[in-house]
Amino acid sequence: MHPRSGFGGAKTADGQAVGVPFIIAKAGRPMVRVVPLDVQAAGSGRLGFLAGALVPDDFDRMGASDIADAFEGKP
Repeated sequence: MHPRSGFGGAKTADGQAVGVPFIIAKAGRPMVRVVPLDVQAAGSGRLGFLAGALVPDDFDRMGASDIADAFEGKP
């Protein structure tokens, strides 16, 4: 915890991990209220949208020669 601000970053993050809302203040004036994100309201449809899709075995090497050429200034 910072001696002047009373802000303990790790402590705050731990509290947020369990869904405890908190307020960030500047010079004693509340500036931001941090609350847990409601995943349902945020639209969780994007995460995992490629689940079950086939990934080529050479995925990590795809385009490697093009990338190397670009670094070497080749067209």
